[in-house]
Amino acid sequence: MKESQYPPGWDLERVNRVIEHYDSMTDEEMIAEDEAGVEDAGDQAVITVPRKLLPEIRKMVAEYKSA
Repeated sequence: MKESQYPPGWDLERVNRVIEHYDSMTDEEMIAEDEAGVEDAGDQAVITVPRKLLPEIRKMVAEYKSA
C-alpha cells in the first residue's frame, strides 16, 4: 500500500483536526463560513468555466498581472 503524502506543512494530525472542525459544524455554521469567505475575497471572484477555456483564461490572467 502506498504511503500517504501531504502538502508541505500538513500531516495526519492536521488533516484530522480539519475533519473534526467540519464534522462538528452545523449546516448553518458551514453556510456562514462559506458566505464569510466570499465577502473576504476582496476584488477576486470564483467562477465555473468549461475546461477547454482554461488555457486562454490563464494567458489572459498572466497578461493582466504583467501589465
